[in-house]
Amino acid sequence: MTTLDVSAPDLARDLDRPRGGSFAALVRHSVSLARRSLIKTMRTPEALLDVTLQPVIFLLLFTYLFGGALSGGDRQGYLQFLLPGMLAQSLAMGGIALGQNLNADIEKGVFDRFRSLPIARSAPLVGAVSADIVRYLTVCVVMLGFGMLMGFRVQTGFVPAVAAIGLSIAFGLCFCWISVWVGMLVRTPGAVQGLMFLLVFPLSFGSNVFVQTDTLPGWLQAFVHVNPITPLVEAIRGLLVGGPVAHGLTLTLAWMAGLLVVFVPLALRGYARRA
Repeated sequence: MTTLDVSAPDLARDLDRPRGGSFAALVRHSVSLARRSLIKTMRTPEALLDVTLQPVIFLLLFTYLFGGALSGGDRQGYLQFLLPGMLAQSLAMGGIALGQNLNADIEKGVFDRFRSLPIARSAPLVGAVSADIVRYLTVCVVMLGFGMLMGFRVQTGFVPAVAAIGLSIAFGLCFCWISVWVGMLVRTPGAVQGLMFLLVFPLSFGSNVFVQTDTLPGWLQAFVHVNPITPLVEAIRGLLVGGPVAHGLTLTLAWMAGLLVVFVPLALRGYARRA
């Protein structure tokens, strides 16, 4: 029995109200569909490997394999520099699975069943994105927890650390709309993964995640300065280990607003055409 078969009666009861465009209806419908996504995740825990095992592997790899060369032998100092950047990278990569899952649901006909329910049309997408909060929180807990076992220490205090986690999750929820849009456009989940990796990898490595921006060639610095990952990393570093925060925070909030303004309508339009 599939997750959809189990949850469909509950969804029908929860959503058995006239279809409407009110914000309250959208919230109610999205919460119900987010619950469905969380149930699906709990029944397939291997779907969390990209936000549990993968960040740990990357952190170990870059700290102990490349950290000595990049930092002149000071691996612990490099860990303090690296972890905030790796947190931002992991959140950007964590959203890839969302587009894959939505694409797979469409191909299996799940969204045909959603369309027959009296729910807000955008609720399936909003609900799926909302459920991803759990994935992003998992990334933050795993990265910071394992990093502390390796020797990472928060230098700024509890409140700035919580603010860093909140900012990271908020950015992830905005950035993942790119993956949602791609999932509405392409035919297979594998294509979603391929296209998103082509986007996320240049953004991750062409940023200040692994090295200081001023150590890069001039042409690459120009790309780093317009990369949305760069100000996010700057803000997270400032909140976790100290340093300037205001500039990075301002640019990150601007990027978040831009991502929502551009990609939410594109994703909804693609969903209307596909489903």
